[in-house]
Amino acid sequence: MSEHLKQYDAFIFDLDGTLINSAPDIAAAMNRVLADFGQGSLSTSEIERFIGFGSERLVADVLDICGLSMTREQLKEAVIQYNQYYNESPATLTTFYPNVKEDLEMLAQKGYKLGVCTNKNHKLTQTVLRLLGIDNLIDVAIGADAVTRCKPDPLHLIEVAKRMSLNGKPWAYIGDTPVDQQTAEQAGVTFFAVPWGGGSELKINEQYRLSRLSDLTTFRKEP
Repeated sequence: MSEHLKQYDAFIFDLDGTLINSAPDIAAAMNRVLADFGQGSLSTSEIERFIGFGSERLVADVLDICGLSMTREQLKEAVIQYNQYYNESPATLTTFYPNVKEDLEMLAQKGYKLGVCTNKNHKLTQTVLRLLGIDNLIDVAIGADAVTRCKPDPLHLIEVAKRMSLNGKPWAYIGDTPVDQQTAEQAGVTFFAVPWGGGSELKINEQYRLSRLSDLTTFRKEP
């Protein structure tokens, strides 16, 4: 790329499926809900495909594929129960994707501002970041219930950037799902896809695919 192109000042990341593989803990909590309804357990891979849209959508979708018809009140109670189970053990089985923690540390050391924009519950997001030991690397992290409209509404992502004081500065969003990609496009910012989570299935120009997060240091903002 041309030398005059600006290096990015900051990167905002999705959380689940992008920085961390939280599917095992989410599946464990969801299976406890299914057990409450007398249902058998689903595999982590069966539940994983519903992650990324928030807990209400996750619970509704999983109960639906199990053939469980719920009233609005019953679904509300099921979501409350799921959140309670997940809050009890939000990072027991959760792991980082390859080199993620090391690369986040490197990016922070190089002076990049780092943020998180996730459809996970806000308080739970802070807890998970702390339990995994990366809360000190993240400047701003905002969960779905801390904004009036969450992803794929661009307001969510823009709010993270606003609190990071990124107005007028070059930054990008990194994720693994169509929701992440759509959010970035609607916010008018560059989107990069990780190779794990659902990232490999995204329809995106190959130049915006990462092999690991450290690749981000090689990119420059196009005019």
